[in-house]
Amino acid sequence: MTGDTLSRPGSRLGSKYGPERHTFSFDTGLAAEPSPGWGIEEPPREDRDPGMFEKWRRRRAALRVKPGDGRALKPYRWWQPTSRSLFYLPLRNADGRQVVYAVDTDHVKRFFSEEGKGEAHLYLDGRHHAESELPAAFPVEGGTIEVAATDFGLKRCHYVTAEGADHQLVPDRRSGEGRRAHLHRERPALSRWIAVLSLSLLVVPALLLIPQLVEAAFQLPPVAQRLGTFTSPVQLPFWLNVVLGLGAATASVERALRLRYNWLLDSAAQS
Repeated sequence: MTGDTLSRPGSRLGSKYGPERHTFSFDTGLAAEPSPGWGIEEPPREDRDPGMFEKWRRRRAALRVKPGDGRALKPYRWWQPTSRSLFYLPLRNADGRQVVYAVDTDHVKRFFSEEGKGEAHLYLDGRHHAESELPAAFPVEGGTIEVAATDFGLKRCHYVTAEGADHQLVPDRRSGEGRRAHLHRERPALSRWIAVLSLSLLVVPALLLIPQLVEAAFQLPPVAQRLGTFTSPVQLPFWLNVVLGLGAATASVERALRLRYNWLLDSAAQS
């Protein structure tokens, strides 16, 4: 375990919502140099100037941020791998001292919340620092911590610098995201096969669903009168549609553990 994996010389992350806290230890299960590939830390994207819409979106998200109450971060429990996401961002503050930010998201509470949006909670050195409705953008010195979710988990938990480079935060070793990343480092071949299987479980149902949706559209009176009727060459029994739907949902959960999301494929599984 190391807390310096994402630290950068000269990186500064100040406190906007309260005083700096005590030294905080956390468990990522990372070696000093993580393996290349999917892994925990994505290579930083090239610096880019965010567009006008992106700046507007971040400003709106920043308005939703509320100060924290200073409560302690609850430890991660073994039964929470798919119900809770916990990510860390170790950086050095203006004084050169390392501080640790943690982003905690409870998916069960998010599911039962109004409109199903839920909240993300930001902790600084183990103490509640700020909170925001999802999607969240926590303004910090030197950049922003962005958090976004789907019905199956998180699709984004990144630190975006003022220059535009972004870095994925480090998942807790005991979390579902941490266990999935650990599998990738220890068994990369198996990890890639699982990723391919997940993609297949999303693509195949989508391809089979298209002709059925076209048939349903051609049954609408205005469409039928103008274009005639269409009979789908694919007629699946109800039980098979259920199985394919469950497979697609499982695949989207696995992809969420890797913070992977495609608006077309994962949205289809979501619906």
